[in-house]
Amino acid sequence: MSRYIFVTGGVVSSLGKGVSAASLGALLQSRGYTVHVRKFDPYLNVDPGTMSPLQHGEVYVTNDGFETDLDLGYYERFLGVKLSRNDSVSGGRIYWDVLNAERRGDYLGATVQMIPHVTNKIKEYIGRPTDTDFVICEIGGTVGDIEGTVFLESIRQFANDIGRRNVMFAHLTLAPFLAQSGELKTKPTQMSVRRLLESGIQADMLFVRSPRMLTDDERAKIGMFCNLPANNIITSMDVDNIYKIPLVYESQKVFDIMAAHFGLPAIAGDMTKLQRIEKYLSDDLPTCTIGMVGKYFDVPDAYKSLNEALFHAGIQNNVHVKIKKINAEHFSPDDCKDVDGILIPSGFGTRGVDGKIAAAGYAREHNIPFMGICLGMQVAVIDFMRNVVGVADADSTEFSKTCTPVVGIMSDCDTGEMGGTLRLGAYPCNIVPNTLAEKIYGAGQISERHRHRYEVDIKYKDALEKNGMIISGISPDGKLPEMVEIPSHKFFIAGQFHPEFQSNPFTGHPMFNAFIAAAKDK
Repeated sequence: MSRYIFVTGGVVSSLGKGVSAASLGALLQSRGYTVHVRKFDPYLNVDPGTMSPLQHGEVYVTNDGFETDLDLGYYERFLGVKLSRNDSVSGGRIYWDVLNAERRGDYLGATVQMIPHVTNKIKEYIGRPTDTDFVICEIGGTVGDIEGTVFLESIRQFANDIGRRNVMFAHLTLAPFLAQSGELKTKPTQMSVRRLLESGIQADMLFVRSPRMLTDDERAKIGMFCNLPANNIITSMDVDNIYKIPLVYESQKVFDIMAAHFGLPAIAGDMTKLQRIEKYLSDDLPTCTIGMVGKYFDVPDAYKSLNEALFHAGIQNNVHVKIKKINAEHFSPDDCKDVDGILIPSGFGTRGVDGKIAAAGYAREHNIPFMGICLGMQVAVIDFMRNVVGVADADSTEFSKTCTPVVGIMSDCDTGEMGGTLRLGAYPCNIVPNTLAEKIYGAGQISERHRHRYEVDIKYKDALEKNGMIISGISPDGKLPEMVEIPSHKFFIAGQFHPEFQSNPFTGHPMFNAFIAAAKDK
């Protein structure tokens, strides 16, 4: 039977529960244990798919086409696991399931209540089989949130159901530093743990977010008020890179605490992969600058996976990558004069599209290494059709209803439900031989994740290729262009998919690795 670790948080949001959960998984994996991770978000949206990136950050997409919280990206990158629609569960989805069950008569006329019906549904998702040694479940929000109360009740019940020694509760809190008095205050942590106790849950380990290491006296004080040994109080210290956090936890013997709780042998772990990243961060390496032409820069997490993929590619190429944020709404060619590569990410809506088209054209004309993702591929095609092929009104039906629609909704394609829905999840792509795409991937067929509604129209294939832009990746049925490139260019490639969702810090991703290699050469 799998053992479970529940990660909760208190005091304030955004303390890093997702990274902490992933780090616990990394420590377990370093000892040879298998790990699965799940995220429970109490908010009432059914999933994050309709949330604005400016409020919630990026929407992460799993292989099976489910739109999830960005924390699943942390899990997949840190741990190398493939997660699914069963691993991102919101309060809205729970209530949707319960109410639909009631309408079907599944409860046989019983009065539907928070306990047991809602809590049982939550426990059902928690306990879905994984065939792994450990399942780590992050509970979103903070202790005391109204919508999160039923989730805390569910994990309290779950621990009783499967046995308290098979469950560990890890709680993340904050110890703010008051500069005026020079004090680190532990009271917020004490109150958070007390609020957790009011829900019937005794934390087994505390991660205290702090700008510095806690002193022995501070740990003893927290332990006394929170009913824990001082050794179980861990400093979740501020670091300059999230991949250092497992090493910070390792130095404080976090695995030994988990081993003592679960009755595991206290063996040493292999942290070589993470130590390699730590060395890379401290090495004096050349820097290449990537101009990212986007429009969601007001929220740091809006391009989280993309930023990570560029960082990963820097590791593989032994170069530090600096991202220059270029606002597509106010794009000027001068923005790109000091960059070594130009990247155009995905996006929805008309805002900033003209700037992205102009940026693709600038990269093409000035032989600057270029990579386009999703909408980035579409604007590259639009620019090429307008300024090379000579179709002045080439555009996407997403932006104009009176254009030559080189990009539009391909509703007759057998790729799932199109029309008003998105093409989501992993789809196969056949790579054309003797292309840059084949050189990058070293394979004849690949699988990449999608999140979009519009497609480049295959009927313009001949016009594009006659003028120098080739379709180098295509759907197996031959209907959907998946990749385009310009062979005469130093490095110009774009994909309809989101390769950033399959990047990790230990190997990077082939497209990003090749892009940064080209930028480094420039």
